[in-house]
Amino acid sequence: MKQDRHQHPSFRITRLVVCLSLSSVSHSVFADTYFNPRFLSDDPSAVASLSNFEKGIEAPPGTYRVNIYVNGSYTTNKEVNFIINKNKNRLEPCLSFEQLQQLGLNGGSINDVSKDNVAEQCFPFTDKIKDATSTFDVGTQKLSLNIPQAYMQSHGQDYISPELWSEGIPAAMVNYNFTANRSSTQSVGTSDLAYLNLQSGINLGAWRLRDNTAWNYSNSNSSHDSNWQHINTYLERDIIPLRSRLTLGDSYTDSDIFDSVNFRGIKLAKTDSMLPDSERGYAPVIHGIAHTTAVVTVRQNGYDVYQSTVPAGPFVIKDIYSASNSGDLQVTVKEADGSVQNFTIPYSSVPLLQREGYLKYNLSAGEFRSGNNQQSQPDFVQASFLKGLSSGWTIYSGTQLSDHYKSFNTGVGKNLGQFGALSTDLTYAKTQLYDNTDHTGHSLRILYSKALSRFGTNIQVVGYRYSTKGYYSLSDSTWKAMNGYSVDTNTTTGENTIVDAYNLNYSKKGRFQVSLTQQAGALGTIFATGSEQTYWGTDSKDQQWQLGYSGNITDISYSLTYALTKTAWVSDTDKSIAFSISIPFSHFMQSNTQSIFRNASASYNMTNDLKGNSIYQTGVYGTLLAEQNLSYNIQKGYNQSSSGSSGSTSAALYYRGGYGNTNINYSDNSGSRQVYFGQSGGILFHSQGVTFSQPLNDTMILVRAPGAKNVSILNQTGVKTDWRGYAVLPYATDYRNNRVALDTHSLANNVDIENTVDTVVPTHGAVVAVDFNTHIGIKLLLTLTHKGKPLPFGSNVSATDSANNSIVGDNGQVYLAGMPLHGIVKANWGDQPDQQCTASYQLEKVDTRNTLSYATAECQ
Repeated sequence: MKQDRHQHPSFRITRLVVCLSLSSVSHSVFADTYFNPRFLSDDPSAVASLSNFEKGIEAPPGTYRVNIYVNGSYTTNKEVNFIINKNKNRLEPCLSFEQLQQLGLNGGSINDVSKDNVAEQCFPFTDKIKDATSTFDVGTQKLSLNIPQAYMQSHGQDYISPELWSEGIPAAMVNYNFTANRSSTQSVGTSDLAYLNLQSGINLGAWRLRDNTAWNYSNSNSSHDSNWQHINTYLERDIIPLRSRLTLGDSYTDSDIFDSVNFRGIKLAKTDSMLPDSERGYAPVIHGIAHTTAVVTVRQNGYDVYQSTVPAGPFVIKDIYSASNSGDLQVTVKEADGSVQNFTIPYSSVPLLQREGYLKYNLSAGEFRSGNNQQSQPDFVQASFLKGLSSGWTIYSGTQLSDHYKSFNTGVGKNLGQFGALSTDLTYAKTQLYDNTDHTGHSLRILYSKALSRFGTNIQVVGYRYSTKGYYSLSDSTWKAMNGYSVDTNTTTGENTIVDAYNLNYSKKGRFQVSLTQQAGALGTIFATGSEQTYWGTDSKDQQWQLGYSGNITDISYSLTYALTKTAWVSDTDKSIAFSISIPFSHFMQSNTQSIFRNASASYNMTNDLKGNSIYQTGVYGTLLAEQNLSYNIQKGYNQSSSGSSGSTSAALYYRGGYGNTNINYSDNSGSRQVYFGQSGGILFHSQGVTFSQPLNDTMILVRAPGAKNVSILNQTGVKTDWRGYAVLPYATDYRNNRVALDTHSLANNVDIENTVDTVVPTHGAVVAVDFNTHIGIKLLLTLTHKGKPLPFGSNVSATDSANNSIVGDNGQVYLAGMPLHGIVKANWGDQPDQQCTASYQLEKVDTRNTLSYATAECQ
């Protein structure tokens, strides 16, 4: 039955609740006790038949959309048909044997099941399974199924049956990210930079076609350049029975055993995300320090995969969209004054332990790919396997094979209990380099992790790799020269910076990396991350270290960070120390204040490069608007160096709208001005038309509520339905329950929605549609009479042209939403022909801005 979420007269339920309560009590004490309708009216004929309520049945049979809980755990939200069990005088769900198996029932554990039972539309599981029960809470629309664990499938409590997964609808999409930057200085003049990233795709059934391209533009007094760069194209689909994913085209190899590389070919890999959280066993996060308002660019395997503008001070980047989800990331930070800092974020997996009995594999074959034209493109094959054994052991092995490179790996991991987890493996490699020299070598890798909860210490990963002099990786074997580098030219200053430097004459020797946190009392945390790579035949090394302390005093947050970055083949070493503090204005306000500054904070940042150059910045940042989807940041800075001092000013706005995100930034640093503009969003093409949205993730949800325009989506900042009633939720979680809820407070007065909450489980890359049944029309308080008397209390009334229905309250009044100006309704207060009637009503044109309209009709 339809439930309206808006405020309306309480007569709909007041006396009916009394009826239900008293009938339930009488039924629980005296079986088949007669309920006297005079409790509701002196005239018994003015009260509809309450026979079902007298028996304790709290709602009429029919179809209800309910939240289903199995053994106390939420499972799904769906429409269920409820029937009356006359033997038990109760309302019970009508679920088939197949539907119960989708909810986790182990069909093979039930002995007394025939083919006829399996084919039944309503499988009598409460009769077939001892102690199995079902309970339906009408008020909360909650169906609770309790089935003994012996009859359930052996999965974790958060297990969701693949039968409930949705491959989504046919659709096409384009995701775009455009940034433009204009810089001007007195000495160099004006220079322009622009970057456009397009991620497009098509979904058809279980297949996902994706393409990723980027456009770079630069223009200055000395040069002009514009080019498109193709990053990757691939076709993939889930192989659900194998819990695996098949990818054809541009992809990346697995990084559990070998360094990940890009390639073009075919890949079949086990996908852990298909497992429930309770059965699942590191993605790179970038930390850095910007001295001014800076443009941060991230490259992976020769491709630009991320670009953004960050304010001065420490920054953290967690949302990298990359051609592969592992492998070294080259980070370039271009400051407003034209200076550039570069560093590399290495990536290694945590200890490779697998659950007992679980087999993880990755099979790849194809052509090596790199965005760097200094590397060749040999064909190769890679395979890796990891198997979980009993007693916490894991064994694993892998191989990489090409014409000029062969490697074999074997390893073992062990859960050491209170001593942490450890894995160690040995790789043998035979390599022929560009100069036609042959090399053989071994590489020993040890990974360790441990959380010392008693001391507040979390050693996330400690890794060490020792390689003999003749050991090279597959990527090393593809270089077309024994040493080289690329040059990045700053379009503002004209300065050149060396990036992607390598020298195969000095093979890698030892590589150490660590990431740990230490709780320092109740006020803060000490953290340290770093890596160091040494080489044979030279004292030069790659280094990247960060040591810091962060904490809070009530709602005041602060941090102190030291960073060091050095590349083996570049002489300069970048060092810096940064301090920041943030104080929310609400710290000095009462909790119920309505000031526009209640979501604002004051900040102070200091950065020193330990070479006599310091930057001090203070500012205000926060959010505005009802949904807090407009962010602002205003900064005033002071720069001090050996050559003098100067001031700087910057301001930024970031708006998250229903049709995309907009970012505007302006900075002025000693006459060097920079204006930044960014626009990002998504366009989804589907069978009902085109819908614009915020930037799209791999997996998304299309909300379809025709006619319900400008309705907000709960817990989705800035997302609203468009003028047609459509919206895109850009981020959805694969293989998990995703709750979609409309904000009923944002509904127009002439719009009513039967159900405002739904739950879906999308597969990876799916576009899942969630439909909400809308009624566009007036909210009507209709007074019905029959033979000169008000229609009996408790009568059911339904509109003939829709599923809209309600219950008659006092004096024959019934509330109906989403009704036309004129229409026909049917009423019944019993099963006899003389207990049913039809009425028509007619209204003149009304102002839909009014909450309620009134009409009277005779029911015949």
